[in-house]
Amino acid sequence: MSRIEGVMKALKDQGRKALIPYITAGDPHPDQSVGLMHTLVKAGADIIELGVPFSDPMADGPVIQLACERALVHGTTLRQVIAMVKEFRKTDDSTPIVLMGYLNPMEAMGYEAFADAAADAGVDGILTVDLPHEEADEVAPLFAARNLDPIFLMAPTTTDERIKAISEHSSGYVYYVSIKGVTGSATINVDEVAEKVAHIHNIMALPVGVGFGIRDADTAAAISRVSDGVIVGSVLVDTIARHQADPDALKKALTDLLHPMRVAMDNPAS
Repeated sequence: MSRIEGVMKALKDQGRKALIPYITAGDPHPDQSVGLMHTLVKAGADIIELGVPFSDPMADGPVIQLACERALVHGTTLRQVIAMVKEFRKTDDSTPIVLMGYLNPMEAMGYEAFADAAADAGVDGILTVDLPHEEADEVAPLFAARNLDPIFLMAPTTTDERIKAISEHSSGYVYYVSIKGVTGSATINVDEVAEKVAHIHNIMALPVGVGFGIRDADTAAAISRVSDGVIVGSVLVDTIARHQADPDALKKALTDLLHPMRVAMDNPAS
């Protein structure tokens, strides 16, 4: 059982849902990333999605695009991101880490070399935004052989046939993109999400994490009632941008944002 599967099962047994924050590695500075990861865990994160900075993040809105630029200015590379996970693992061997990014850096490093390094560092899942399951035949076996969960995206427009196919290639969880657009671009419609996630659950057994458009505790609690996990990205990355000059204030701001989501998710009626 992978760390992700173990965490998802434990949460289900407790009647709770996964809180999955996203930050971009190297933002605002590579030296701060591991500390911010630990801050997220203390604030209530169950799984962390760690973004690999890329020069052309096509699925991301301006907030995460700027985060990638800040990270790349400091020369953050894929190998450095993997090293961050290895450093994180020195004091946290239980929180699953998903690397989220684009195919080009992995291809440049070499798929097998990447898979070996990620597994050795303690990475648990790989979400490659621009790699559809139809084109994953080369990399998926490399990930599976190293106990790395391949995580794929689903959207409001994903057909039943495609849901079935994605589920056959996925493990850990699937990432349901709640809106049509890039990250941070619209307000989430909880009723529409509930209907789509219920439909996905009728087709496949994997947990469904919902991302895009979750900005506050109330929305996190609402989405947690209709999904298996709440994925929070742009609002955290925007917080990093606004507090990047003060590391202590940054950690406090992230905690003040994420912890109320955890509390609201665990007490949705309050």
